[in-house]
Amino acid sequence: MATQSPRIPKLALDSSDAHQLVQFAQHLIQTPSRSTQEGDVAALIVEHLQELGFPDVHVNAMGSVIATLGNGNGPTLLYDAHMDTVDVANADRWPHPPFSGVIESNTLYGLGAVDMKSALASMIYGARQLLPYQDQINGKLVLAFVVQEEPCEGLAIRYVVEEDGIRPDYVVLGEPTNLQISRGQRGRVMFKVVVRGKSSHGGQPHLGQNAVYAGARLVFAVQLMADTLLNDPFLGPGTIAVTGIVSQGVSLNAIPELCKVYLDRRLTLGETVSAAQAQLESMLRRENIPGNVSITTYDEPSYTGLVRTALEAHPAWVLDQAHPLLTTLNSTIQAVRGQAATIGHWPFSTDGVYTMGQANIPTVGFGPGDPNLAHTYQEHIHIHDLHTAAHVYAGLAAAVLMS
Repeated sequence: MATQSPRIPKLALDSSDAHQLVQFAQHLIQTPSRSTQEGDVAALIVEHLQELGFPDVHVNAMGSVIATLGNGNGPTLLYDAHMDTVDVANADRWPHPPFSGVIESNTLYGLGAVDMKSALASMIYGARQLLPYQDQINGKLVLAFVVQEEPCEGLAIRYVVEEDGIRPDYVVLGEPTNLQISRGQRGRVMFKVVVRGKSSHGGQPHLGQNAVYAGARLVFAVQLMADTLLNDPFLGPGTIAVTGIVSQGVSLNAIPELCKVYLDRRLTLGETVSAAQAQLESMLRRENIPGNVSITTYDEPSYTGLVRTALEAHPAWVLDQAHPLLTTLNSTIQAVRGQAATIGHWPFSTDGVYTMGQANIPTVGFGPGDPNLAHTYQEHIHIHDLHTAAHVYAGLAAAVLMS
């Protein structure tokens, strides 16, 4: 792997490609693609890739779009971006309608502008710069535009690797980094604690056992636990938060016999899924709370109808700062932008939980957009950042596959 490609100056987008990139990013934003409903945007992406001249484009059984360049006689570099978005939140507070794709003052607005349709478009136009050099790509560049990342990160890219049989040597995630580098993230587990009580008439509460009261003791104990979790010097502390409470009773004038408490647990380095579950179970016994702990399961069908089930339990991961993939990416960024990137980590979860966390494939993150704007009504991205990201994606692929 070269430190950087001597072709980098030649891989900058010309004015025509720069314009088409922004226009395509607009079209992506204007095409709604909530999780499990990505069919229309997948069709748009396939059509555009074929119009641009990509030789190998297909949609897999799960609905992800895969495009490949190169002869396969060398390493495989995979660029990962998800096609789905979260639902629209606070629709009346958006500065422009969330599906408008408005450009104002060289800024693109809309749902997915940051998370992460701009990166997807930049990856396509970065790869487009390599089309004239296809016979010099000794290896493979794979563009994997996946489904259902928002509700279950790692699920669709696992399918690409394990069931499509595309095993990359390196992965670059296009999740927003503000054109800096992310080399890791905390893990994530969604726990469900079912607290059981005994029903009775609301007029005779002493004959029952109120599951909500026991759930309240659980909530208080979780709040105390939050300050005791492990703290990693790079990723920061593990966290735990109550994110949902559901009670069940025969009516509103009956003592509830069941209370479900959902806990979002973020794992830092040194914490494991099994240890986090054991920690909760120990707390229930100590506080004499009659409940059981389980990990939630994701099993929603994709837009193609395919179902793949996954536990919502994902490990923390970090790529070594001296890894050649990271140093080559940073050298490429410096050549394009004139300065090296800041190296950090994401505050949220990504497909890296599978590629690096489980499959042990070296994975790093680079993408346009401010990560603090993801999942907010303020999503917007500077037009120039799309061009810069495309140039970096092109330069990195050249350094890895054409040296």
